[in-house]
Amino acid sequence: MLRRLFLSLPLLPAAARAQEAVTVFAAASLTDALREVAAQWAARGHPAPRLSFAASSALARQIEQGAPADLFMSADEPWADYLQQRGLLAEGTRSSPLGNALVLVAPAASRAEATLARGTDLLPLLGPDGRLATGDPAHVPVGRYAQAALGWMGAWEAVAPRLARADNVRGALLLVERGEAPLGIVYATDAAASRGVRVVAAFPPDSHAPITYPFALTRRAAGNGAARAFLDFARGPEAADTWRRFGFTLPR
Repeated sequence: MLRRLFLSLPLLPAAARAQEAVTVFAAASLTDALREVAAQWAARGHPAPRLSFAASSALARQIEQGAPADLFMSADEPWADYLQQRGLLAEGTRSSPLGNALVLVAPAASRAEATLARGTDLLPLLGPDGRLATGDPAHVPVGRYAQAALGWMGAWEAVAPRLARADNVRGALLLVERGEAPLGIVYATDAAASRGVRVVAAFPPDSHAPITYPFALTRRAAGNGAARAFLDFARGPEAADTWRRFGFTLPR
């Protein structure tokens, strides 16, 4: 009996690890949909994933500094590149299963109208003191897409001094919801999730780089079967229905 007990002891740590909750660092724009995907995973009898949402830049830097994330879900390719170049993503696990669109929003009661094309001037819609809310282009993906789109329009130099630079896309959305900014540039999925804003117009797809969401295991989770299983689930057919319902596109 004692011998059988000792023989079983080495198996306990692996079994315990299999029951650990997976820690996911995810872009703020994934908040609502990923919470539902995680709930579906938990409903199958798995431990509920621990979800941490912020700007992709902030999360990538936390991982670089040793934060114990198992999965990284970024709102753009450059921040996944940042970690991959530093050897902090597990090889062969990265893919980009989701896409999104970029939109100009205003408070729900606003009557602002605009056609987003080359030469469009947004300053009249901002008024003498109004600011355009979006993520900080220095490091937040939505801000980078916004800068590219405004540059394509020829409006960047005029609008740049009037930006309200938020720490993430949800922060930018909140500024518009509260009426603290008359306009904002956010993802289509964030606008759809809010009752406090209305979409004024969508930016043409060719005005900025494609909006894609790379998912990958971190290096520390390379051998973590539970993390790999959740990653596969998040990229699988059941989760695909959820992503679509929240407005994400699934590039083929």
